[in-house]
Amino acid sequence: MKLTEILKGVKCEIKGNPNIDINGVCYDSRKAKSKYLFIAIKGFNTDGALYIEDAIKNGAIAVVADREVKEYPGVTTVLVEDAKAAMAKIAANFYKNPTSKLILIGITGTNGKTSVTYMLKSILESQNNKVGLVGTIQNMIGDEVIPSVHTTPESLDLQELFSVMVNKGAKYVVMEVSSHSLALNRVDECEFDIAVFTNLSQDHLDFHKNMEEYAKTKSKLFKMAKQASVINIDDKYSSMMIESSKAKVLTYGIKDFAYVMAKDIQNSLNGVKFKVQIEDKKEEMLLKIPGLFSVYNALAAITVADFLGITLPIIKEALSKVTVKGRFELVETGRDFHVIIDYAHTPDGIKNIMEALNEYKTGRKILLFGCGGDRDKLKRPLMGEVAGRYADFCILTSDNPRSENPMEIILQIEEGIKKTNCPYTIIEDRKEAIRYALSIAKKDDVVILAGKGHETYQVIKDKVIPFDEREIVKEILSEGGSK
Repeated sequence: MKLTEILKGVKCEIKGNPNIDINGVCYDSRKAKSKYLFIAIKGFNTDGALYIEDAIKNGAIAVVADREVKEYPGVTTVLVEDAKAAMAKIAANFYKNPTSKLILIGITGTNGKTSVTYMLKSILESQNNKVGLVGTIQNMIGDEVIPSVHTTPESLDLQELFSVMVNKGAKYVVMEVSSHSLALNRVDECEFDIAVFTNLSQDHLDFHKNMEEYAKTKSKLFKMAKQASVINIDDKYSSMMIESSKAKVLTYGIKDFAYVMAKDIQNSLNGVKFKVQIEDKKEEMLLKIPGLFSVYNALAAITVADFLGITLPIIKEALSKVTVKGRFELVETGRDFHVIIDYAHTPDGIKNIMEALNEYKTGRKILLFGCGGDRDKLKRPLMGEVAGRYADFCILTSDNPRSENPMEIILQIEEGIKKTNCPYTIIEDRKEAIRYALSIAKKDDVVILAGKGHETYQVIKDKVIPFDEREIVKEILSEGGSK
């Protein structure tokens, strides 16, 4: 493809030959090959401009940068205002705007994004559609799994993924859209047909500074949706999403009147049953994932599916089969107590899972959790306080400390739990913390391992260490590590 075609719609200054042929585009100098265009973007930890010479040595013949950089003989330099924004446009041009050939559904919110994407994928596939999925756990094309690094990949990787999905016959793509991706131009040039808002609670304030900015960033998705905006009316930030919408607004909820509503909700540890009502249509739904939060997630998926013309009986059948790894996941223990693995890693996430458990007759609720390092520090004491209000006993431990001292993170969580009357202990080593939780569990108790969910690793300093809590629980119990 000619460089001029790739730069179509990009405001830029070209120094050198604009009519060269480009074989590929990259932002990682190590991936540069013969006749590649290298985009020098600034990341959180490094600056692509430092690697321009490496990219050229590997074969790059053109460079995009958003500041003056050294020019090299025979290499075309393209100066732009914002390299990340330019990359999104370049990526869409290079991969021939794949989202224009897909029905793209974007789901945003603090909690519930992953579950909603899996629910929608199940419903759409029940109608013999090939469905792509972009998300936290993994990316998928039909049954094919592609590992996921970010909740939303960089724009170049994303457009390439969409292109592969188009070539493999996907009709729909359901996609988690993070606030980072909206703020960092990763989803620019994506043609969203439907946008979904699940909820908003405190998270990522290390990045967004305050809740208002966080909400405003999320609302960008609703300016992009062409056909419909599906919004949780019960969330206090729903009005901001509705005001931002340029498409048809469809609301769902439980408390306030909405277009799609759930009634007669019945919870058990094995799932949740409820009646959904859409105008004069009614249907009883059954989900394997229990809790009120699951009802909200299902309502989001139901609203989208209804808009796409899928009938409630078909939706019911598809939803009854959905399970999501690390979302209220019951681990088989062979013991007289329960173990649940859940991704809850925000104050609201902890509150949701604990409120769900409060609806069942159980023994004690033993909650094990930590907070990620190099992330929002303000939420740590809040997590401790919420946990202390809902749990019978807490175990504060490590959860992806990254470059931070694990014990310092734990002590910040402890500030919050001290405001409650909840008894707790601190065990920094997460495996030993799990061992202790299982050792004190009695008949009918519920041990909740919160924070890691689908993750099968711990990030400690610059190392990624294998850590699958399912396997760890089995290993400890096989050793006789509990009563």
